[in-house]
This record gives sequence, C-alpha cells and structure tokens, in this order.
Amino acid sequence: MRILSIVSASAVALALATAGSPTTGAPDRIFTFDYENVLGTSLELKVAAPSAAQAHKAETAVLSEIGSQSKVLSSWDADSEFSRWARTRGKAVPVSEDLFRILGMYDQWRARTNGALDASAGSIIRVWQNAAKANRLPTDAELAAAIAQTREKQWTLDSSAHTATHTGDATLVLASFTKSYIIDHAADAAMRSGVHAVVVNIGGDLAVRGTLAEPVDIADPRSPEENADPISRIVVHNLAVATSGDYRRGVEIGGQHYSHIVDPRTGVPADNIISSTVVAPNPADAGALATAFSILQPEESAKLAASMPGVSYLLVKRNGQQFKSDNWGALEAPAAQLQLAAVMKPATARLGIAAAPPSGPVWDPSMELTVDFEIAQVRGMAKRPFVAAWVEDSDRFQVKTIALWYHEDRYLTEMKAWYRSDRVRAMAEGREIVRSISGATRGPGKYSLKWDGKDNDGKPVKAGKYTVYLEVAREHGTYQLMKQEMDFSGTPKQVRFPANTEVAASSFDYHKLAGK
Repeated sequence: MRILSIVSASAVALALATAGSPTTGAPDRIFTFDYENVLGTSLELKVAAPSAAQAHKAETAVLSEIGSQSKVLSSWDADSEFSRWARTRGKAVPVSEDLFRILGMYDQWRARTNGALDASAGSIIRVWQNAAKANRLPTDAELAAAIAQTREKQWTLDSSAHTATHTGDATLVLASFTKSYIIDHAADAAMRSGVHAVVVNIGGDLAVRGTLAEPVDIADPRSPEENADPISRIVVHNLAVATSGDYRRGVEIGGQHYSHIVDPRTGVPADNIISSTVVAPNPADAGALATAFSILQPEESAKLAASMPGVSYLLVKRNGQQFKSDNWGALEAPAAQLQLAAVMKPATARLGIAAAPPSGPVWDPSMELTVDFEIAQVRGMAKRPFVAAWVEDSDRFQVKTIALWYHEDRYLTEMKAWYRSDRVRAMAEGREIVRSISGATRGPGKYSLKWDGKDNDGKPVKAGKYTVYLEVAREHGTYQLMKQEMDFSGTPKQVRFPANTEVAASSFDYHKLAGK
C-alpha cells in the first residue's frame, strides 16, 4: 500500500533494477497488495512485474502458500497439523516435511542459544498472561513449575521414519522464526509465478527477492507510529529482515508493561533489549536471531552473529543505547539515495504559492497530535481499506497529509474528501512508496500516526484552530469519514469516535510529548 509524502520514488536510485519482461520487453511496474489478519498481523506484498495480470498471479501464489503453511504450523488454529500433533502424547506420529523441519530447527536453535530460544516458553508466557488477568505478578511457585516444564524434552524426531513423538507437557508455541519460515516459502512461491521481484512483509518481518533492492526503515521502538522517523534506513537485496521487540505486545500489571518475550531459563520477561533487528540471507535465521537477541546479552549476540556468515544486526537497549554489528553500516542507505519527500519541490512552489512564515504564535514543539485507529476485522484474510489522514486550516487548505494509503493512482478517487481539491491532487504528483518498515509485530488492523505540527513543506504551522480528518474507504465499497475541529494552542485534548462499519475504534489525541 502506498504511503504518500514519505519518500520520493525518483530519488531512490536503488529502488528497482531495470529488468523488463523476457518475452515482451515491457518495463516492470510496482504493484502493492495489503491484507489484514494474516498470521495474526498484517501482510504487505510488493511485486515487480510488467503487467497487472502477472502481479495478481504472484499475489494468489503468496496467499495460497501462506494459507497452506498456516494449516500445518499454526499454534493458534486448533485444526492445524501442529495443534493436532501437540494433543498427542508418547506416540510416534508421521508428520509433514514442513512440521518435521520446524521441530528440528527448534532443537538446533535451543542448543545454539543455550536455551534462550525454546518453543516450550509458551508455558511461561501463559503464567504471565494468567497473572495479568488477576492484575498480579506470578508467584515464584508458578514460575518454577513453568520453568521445570520447559526443561523437559518436548519431542523426539525419527528421521528414518519421518515421525515426531510428543513427550513433554509444556505449552508449545511455534513463534519466533516460524513466521519468517512462512515468509520464505511465500516469497519463493511468488518468484515461481514468473515475476521479477517480490517483497513479502508480514508484521514487520520481510524477505526481498529478485531484481528489487528494497529500502527498509527500522522502526523506532520509542516512537512506534507508522509515520515516525526510523532509527536506521537500510537497503537490502535478496536478503531477509526481522525485528523483535517488546513495545507492541505484552501484558500490563499494576500499570507496568511486561514483554511478551520471556527468557525460558529464568521465567523473566526480556526487558534489557527493547528492539532487535537482524538481516540475514535466510528469513528463518533472521527471525530466530531477532528473538534470541532480545533475550541474550549484546556480547552473546555479537558472538552468535559472528558465527553465521552474512548476518548483520541493530540492537536498542531500554536506555536508548544502540549496538550495531560491524557490517551494519554497509547496509545503511547513503542520504543521496534515500531522500525524504523534501527533495521534491515544496508543495507551495509546485502550486505557485509564495511561501511565507506564519504570523503570530507557532505550534508548541512540546506538543504532538496522535491519530490512532483500528480497522474493523472480518473473519479470515481481508484486503486493507484505503486510508487518508490530514489536517486543514480555517480556509480548508490542507496544511499536512499525515498519511495516504492506497494501491494504485486510479484508486485515489476513492478518497473522496481528500481528493476533492485540485490543490491537494497537485501535492500527490510524482510521489510513491518505495520503502518497507521492519518493526515489532503488532495486532492486525491497529495503527498509530503522529503529527508534529509541521506543514507539507516541513515548516511549523501557526497555533490555532484546525480540522483533523481520518478517511477510510473500501475499494468500491463502504466509506467512513471522521473529522474534528481542534485548537492547537497548547491545551491537551482527546477526541474519541464511535465504532463504524470500517473502523472499530479511533481517536485524535493532542498531548504533551513524554519528557517535555
């Protein structure tokens, strides 16, 4: 899905290689497809192909592969092959190649990380979740019992008979690298369909294949809004990126956040590393290391990464300190190759409007506006609706497009309110999404955007009254518009909107920045 006013397509020299169709010679185009409720999060698919038909063929292949793999490996589907096997005890069960491989990989990673990565950590996670429901910390006895379960041998594998015998009593969850394993297979399926490049991004973990050299923003764990400035920008080609962190999931007990990532060896939530991003040739390796690095000490992570060729990482501690592998700098995009939309002519210049500094008091830099919304979920995979969020002044002139998410230019008209003005349409000319975002996995359909009080040209607006808009529309379907006049003069204000057909919850929150 395109996000307007983030990156200029013309400014990214490495965004797309020059490959054309081997049969028609037609140049490749970028096609994007966005879905919610995919493996418990969101799917962003980018395809480089010479025609829409070929791109849709790749889309179908990706969705089919994800569905097939989920039926085998899902820990949350009671009818998946893994769930059915997990309900057995002491019986050698013939299993599929994928399940056999995943169980074997967990054995390898448990040994490689000295127990930091363990599928049986589900027992400890369940203890914390149950305690959170009672708004109390787990007891020492509860944690001790869960840790004892994780130390049991949970299964044995017989490679000659291709069977798996479930031997332990721990709650098993195939998380960590299983999603990345599925991403790997989905990317392979897309490439087999005949396209030239693909980016498969599920919940912030992604694989890049083919002719595409993909810019990837690494989300700031202390500012996880979709449009927040990243802590790093990298370019990857035929590589995988995975990010693990505690800032989007976990439990609240007594007003304190506890990570969903736990150390199976101690039963304690991992809170030293709040974000770990790993780049590796193999997606499953990237996913496994990202989770393990959230638990291990930085020096342990450095040693493990050094033992695996082609692995790079960026770790962020709770105090904000960053640890980068020596080879991380080789991935970071030079400023000349990844320019923000400011490399284009300012909006006022394109529209023939003389830019002038605001008269009177300007936006208080200690304040910000947050736009939070949750897309209403339907059962199973569903295409993400188009979304626009923007701010207009008292003359109904759009001073800032906070976000504009859509698929192709021809669908811009679906955003009726945003598209109503020739002046606004002029602002959209030549802008295109060319980057992916790697961040901790969030729930499906839950998004947060922020505005720092700067206009489309990056200049502070004057203090006063503005109207904030959030527009959500399905392709040729239902349509919702939330809007609210707000006074941005330094007094906090929050507005919540009732649920509607497309948006389960939404709010505009003008508030003081933390620490200000």
